[in-house]
Amino acid sequence: MKKLSIIDKLITIANSLVAALLLISFLSYYISPNTFPIFSLLSLVIPFLIVINLLFAFYWIVKLKRQFLISILVLLIGFQHLTKFYSFQEKKVLLNNDLKIMSYNVRMFNVYDWIHEENVPQKIYDFINNKNPDVLCLQEFNNKEELGFSYPYKFIKVNNKGNRFGQAIFSKYSIINTGSLNFSNSSNNAIFADIVKNNDTIRVYNVHLESLKINPEEKAFNKENTEKLKVRLENAFKKQANQATLLVRHQQKTNLKKVICGDFNNNAFSWVYHQLKKGKNDAFEESGKGFGKTYNFNFPLRIDFILADQAININNFKTYNVNYSDHFPIMARLNF
Repeated sequence: MKKLSIIDKLITIANSLVAALLLISFLSYYISPNTFPIFSLLSLVIPFLIVINLLFAFYWIVKLKRQFLISILVLLIGFQHLTKFYSFQEKKVLLNNDLKIMSYNVRMFNVYDWIHEENVPQKIYDFINNKNPDVLCLQEFNNKEELGFSYPYKFIKVNNKGNRFGQAIFSKYSIINTGSLNFSNSSNNAIFADIVKNNDTIRVYNVHLESLKINPEEKAFNKENTEKLKVRLENAFKKQANQATLLVRHQQKTNLKKVICGDFNNNAFSWVYHQLKKGKNDAFEESGKGFGKTYNFNFPLRIDFILADQAININNFKTYNVNYSDHFPIMARLNF
């Protein structure tokens, strides 16, 4: 570190540590939470580490120092992960026979008034009806709400007899088969519907994986709370892994083309995402633009996905910035 000031030497050390942590974190894509849950914890911070490494690289480039290679080399090694974080160009192929499919965690239609605004359920209905998706997958669906949709076909599955909340699939096209995976020891679930469009049938999964139960506004991070949070996250990651494995096995029982929609409660750098994406394309990566932020947080977190079999063309993808839930709705145009 010749010709560097003391401050730049310290920055180089910090840069090296952050770059090394990002490199290690990339392993989270390949290691199951049931084997080493620590890697799942690291996967949560990969977006932050990418941004920090980019800032380090920019700092050294401005100073015309070769230390910019520290972060650049690591980012190049994990280049496949960068497209999961940011997409540069939106694909716009709008065909009349596209299937428009929307996924939206509606947070129970604001039943507990998290959003201090009037008529939130009606605003959600109005928004969805305006976008007019052919297939609609809702997570945290409140079965008590009066349905403001005019879909001729639907499948609704609530958690149990005493709980009004669950998931729903609405369709303009005929539904010939439905089912539920019934996740064990969880209030979350995955359901599916076999939908006939013209002469083809596709299976649409509506997935809501185990929640990490993180409150972004929680400020009490003492030693005791941090340890409890770590244990809670590890348990949730293991549940997610088991749920994803169940879903992968369930898909193997049908030869239909498949689309997975929903709230994964995890990001695109996780092992769970990697398992569910096998044999599929991510609609955001294929046809979206920007960060694709789907969770209402100060940092761009993408935890809601539409994954389609590789035999299905993804012609367009959008994330809608409407504040009627803690999630943003997403919609893809598919052609098969």
